[in-house]
Amino acid sequence: MGAQLRVYKRRIRSVTATKKITKAMEMIAASRIVKAQRQVAASTPYATELTRAVTAVATGSTTKHPLTTEADAPARAAVLLITSDRGLAGGYSSNAIKAAERLTERLRGEGKEVVTYVIGRKGVAYYGFRERKIAESWTGFTDSPTYADAKRAAAPLIEAVTQETAEGGVDELHIVFTEFVSMMTQNPVESRMLPLSLDTAKDEDGKGELLPLFDFEPSAEDVLDALLPRYVESRIYNALLQAAASEHAARRRAMKSATDNAGELIKSLSRLANAARQAEITQEISEIVGGASALADATAGSDK
Repeated sequence: MGAQLRVYKRRIRSVTATKKITKAMEMIAASRIVKAQRQVAASTPYATELTRAVTAVATGSTTKHPLTTEADAPARAAVLLITSDRGLAGGYSSNAIKAAERLTERLRGEGKEVVTYVIGRKGVAYYGFRERKIAESWTGFTDSPTYADAKRAAAPLIEAVTQETAEGGVDELHIVFTEFVSMMTQNPVESRMLPLSLDTAKDEDGKGELLPLFDFEPSAEDVLDALLPRYVESRIYNALLQAAASEHAARRRAMKSATDNAGELIKSLSRLANAARQAEITQEISEIVGGASALADATAGSDK
């Protein structure tokens, strides 16, 4: 076997092994998408109804609260960015990071100091490589988040919202994540969680009916204090589930593309290997024919 043919065969074996890996990863991601979609569908109604409850309390009272009251001159804003812990998902994490960068620039353009919180190793690595400060980060659960993970991430954010700005608190809370639209479409979005805009809450709810009047016990402020952590936790949990479904869909699409490309490369290498083998066979036949001809000429010369 010629050296060139051995090179082609070695490359074919290598690409074939890679194809098996990418195909397996594609199938794993596809199986996880179904579970992630079910979790998103199960958590969305709770988040929607909790937003309606907060809206009802806010419209039924005149209490000033961090959940619903905007600062006269907001000076600091917190941004929570959700990325992935693992790669091989195409542009999933980079698109979310770009959306967070655009939001950060806009907030700074409004004269606000931005405090960044990050979920996912990809986001942490991005800010760490550029030596940019992160207030707090969490990793290890982006592909399968639980409510406990959302609660852990929400705790410092709630503390920052309830503190005074001079003491390290923030006036606004934004979240950047990837929204799962379909198996083929996942869009990075940014949303302001706090203060809650009543108009935005009604738009998200999709219901324009008038809310009933309520009496609050012991007071509207106490009710809002109780709803604040639940609201932030539910919004973060729903965003984590949306991001997880988007990550699996993006990884499935990336691995399918890699598998298809590996198949095309194997076909191309096989054609080259066949051409090299044919060239070797042709050369061997030529050498045999040339040797036989030379032997025949030598034999004919000795007979004279």
